[in-house]
Amino acid sequence: MANFVPFDRDQAFLLPPDLKDWLPGDDLAHFIIAAVERVPMGAFKVNDRNSGSAQYHARMMLALLIYAYANGIFSSRWIERASHRDIGVRFVAANTHTDHDTIVTFRRENKAAIEAAFLQVLLLAKETGLLKVGNVSIDGTKIDANASRAKSLRYDRAKELREKLKADIAALMAQAADADAEGGDPQALPAEIARREALMAKLDAACARIEAQAKAEAEAATPAYEEKRAKY
Repeated sequence: MANFVPFDRDQAFLLPPDLKDWLPGDDLAHFIIAAVERVPMGAFKVNDRNSGSAQYHARMMLALLIYAYANGIFSSRWIERASHRDIGVRFVAANTHTDHDTIVTFRRENKAAIEAAFLQVLLLAKETGLLKVGNVSIDGTKIDANASRAKSLRYDRAKELREKLKADIAALMAQAADADAEGGDPQALPAEIARREALMAKLDAACARIEAQAKAEAEAATPAYEEKRAKY
């Protein structure tokens, strides 16, 4: 008899989960969080009137967008969905699930501040020896080469790297805007089957139709098959 590892998707956690136990120690999320903690947040728009619903902290939102964009997740709807299913995103978001409208609004209202902070995070990455932040390459070879030359020359090369990274960041922000302009979520179920009970009923009905169709096709093919067999 086969021996299987038991599984039960309805089993609740016996103890509250600690997301750090699910995330490898070398995951990019740890660097992003630590780097964003060192970024000044004075340029970000915050509701200081203490009115309306509680707002997500700008530092958490910044880390969420940098981590998502660096890993190729641009659509705000995909970021919202990733906050449920992607452990790295979920860890960066502190197990909160920011809705896509809030993500879009934060990006639009703080575009310049996000780009400046993103650049600072990439420069921090270079200084700590990282060659890539997710999908974003950081070419430090031009900066480190010919260290004996004049400081002004090294400064020019550092300035060149900054401009390159600024262009890369602008391209990522443009991709995010384009992804949100497309709208929709290809992984979202239609509303009529989004609930689990409705989904089960739809699948049962679909299976019944498929089985009925297969049975009808088999019955229809039998006389023809027997006729061919008799002639043979």
